[in-house]
Amino acid sequence: MRFPQSFLDEIRDRVPISDLIGRRVTWDKRKTNTSRGDYWACCPFHGEKTPSFHCEDKKGRYHCFGCGVSGDHFRFLTELDGVSFPEAVQQVAEMAGVPMPERDPDAERREKVRATLYDVMEMAVSFFEAQLQESAGAKARAYLRDRGLSGVTQKKFRLGYAPDSRNALKEHLAARSATKDQIEACGLVVFGDDIAVSYDRFRDRIMFPIEDARGRVIAFGGRALSPDVPAKYLNSPETELFHKGRILYNFRRARENARKAGTIVAVEGYMDVIALDQAGIDNAVAPLGTALTEDQLALLWRVTPEPVLCFDGDKAGVRAAFRSLELALPGLKPGRSVRYALLPEGKDPDDLVRSGGAEAFESVLAAAKPLADMLWSRETTGRVFDTPERRAELEKLLREATNLIQDESVRRHYNQAMRERINAHFGSPQQGRGGGRGRGGYDRGGYGGGGGRRRGAMAGGRLAISESLTRSRLLSASVDEMPLREAALVSAVLCHPDLLADHFDDFTALELDHSGLERLRSAILEACATGRPRSRAELVEHPALAAHAETVARLDERVIRTRLWTATEKAAFEDAQEGFRQALHLHRRSRVLRRELRAAEAALGRESSELNFRRVADIRNEIDRTDSLEALVEGFGVSSGRPTRSF
Repeated sequence: MRFPQSFLDEIRDRVPISDLIGRRVTWDKRKTNTSRGDYWACCPFHGEKTPSFHCEDKKGRYHCFGCGVSGDHFRFLTELDGVSFPEAVQQVAEMAGVPMPERDPDAERREKVRATLYDVMEMAVSFFEAQLQESAGAKARAYLRDRGLSGVTQKKFRLGYAPDSRNALKEHLAARSATKDQIEACGLVVFGDDIAVSYDRFRDRIMFPIEDARGRVIAFGGRALSPDVPAKYLNSPETELFHKGRILYNFRRARENARKAGTIVAVEGYMDVIALDQAGIDNAVAPLGTALTEDQLALLWRVTPEPVLCFDGDKAGVRAAFRSLELALPGLKPGRSVRYALLPEGKDPDDLVRSGGAEAFESVLAAAKPLADMLWSRETTGRVFDTPERRAELEKLLREATNLIQDESVRRHYNQAMRERINAHFGSPQQGRGGGRGRGGYDRGGYGGGGGRRRGAMAGGRLAISESLTRSRLLSASVDEMPLREAALVSAVLCHPDLLADHFDDFTALELDHSGLERLRSAILEACATGRPRSRAELVEHPALAAHAETVARLDERVIRTRLWTATEKAAFEDAQEGFRQALHLHRRSRVLRRELRAAEAALGRESSELNFRRVADIRNEIDRTDSLEALVEGFGVSSGRPTRSF
């Protein structure tokens, strides 16, 4: 049976190749990076003890560096299990939840028709490109020049011009043997029972070819040059080739460049994408004149586990960002989310790079907010919580939003995160209350649940910080150029690489302000991905850390001087692990407080109300109390034989 290529592409796209192969292998925890969709295992095709079998979700491919086998979903099943190709297709289709196509001669004929439609679209692209260079395209060339687009950029994106004529394109295609049915099927003309003679859909517009994931032109977007035209931008209609809600502009190029950039960025329009590309930011895409759809977000997630959604900083942009939360929340999974970048008010990406270059836009991306921050902002911005009823309503809204998350583990962590924000916002709940629910009715599910935990963890997994640890220097935001909390976290992993077995994602996602520690963290991850260091000595000797000797020395000096022994090699592994967990919790709590302070100060700048002033003062007082308290750390030293009052 011959399967339509579109069907094979669809089921491959719906099933991450790691899900398929993961049924047959055990992924190596040290080399695998789930957040990047990068997996390693011992090869199922030949016996080995060191993992050399690699698969990558972005490409949908696997390769063994030991025996050389490689392929896609179908080849894995046919070669490993010896099934036929149709059987392999059926297995992948079942995983994708897509019914198998029936043998349909009409469908096969339509597949052949589709192939000819691509040829017609290619002829249309060439026509528009040529018209841009003719005398009729002078106005269009002037517009593109005023927008700062170079000739090289125009050719790269194959920009063109549709002349102000009702039949110029139609006659051009007909002269090259394109039939009336083909031209209509491509959406290039307006036709219908009430239209005597079809006419060109695009007239007096700058033309933006829209490609599919394989680089074939499937539609057009047209930007009107006349101010009197009702539709400033006009897209092709839905056709056999083009389904607007499933396509992202510039997806093919951005997908190829996302690995180098580390992510993919969704902006609002064609010109934003093109201007960013010309400025050197070549990993941007755009929806086609509508809000981001579920299918488009799924495309982004197939490229990177944490795409950035970029919105204008005005009220409309913020509202659009808030609406997108409903789209993203159900699809969150461990290691998969989105971040939100908000542009300065009144600026779009094109404006930003023209005035400030690529650096201006990159600074916006660097400040992108996690989805949890946007959710909190959506439910709290501009609202007053001065009564118990209003606070209860906030808890209800947050609970309803987090309940949209389908993954149980992520939903539990979001419940915990929102509960902690509420507690920080309104004051912590009283300690010592019985029952299995926290403030606001949230389940006490959280980080590291389960029994058998040592003292220092609460039932249900929420990390409990002893009173003295809350007062320790780990909370203080030291003015030293190497913050103590960050030093403690990096040093703990440097001295005990086995911590990454349980905290790989935590360490990867760690937000570090100190550039030297950030680079050292990256080097540690690289070393652990390419080898299996089990001790500090093995890790420090790895080539990836060769350029960081000075940072390691300064890190050691900082840890020794402040007597953070749980972050040293002398600490027992259990103590180092407990110290890492608590330091991580405190580090996150401190960053939440500072983010809330920035938001509160911004609200105060917009509206100098007593409520906003009091909110800023309360958060500052909380930070001051946190940063000024000094105490010894209790609860450590059991395994190491150290006294509980350790420094």
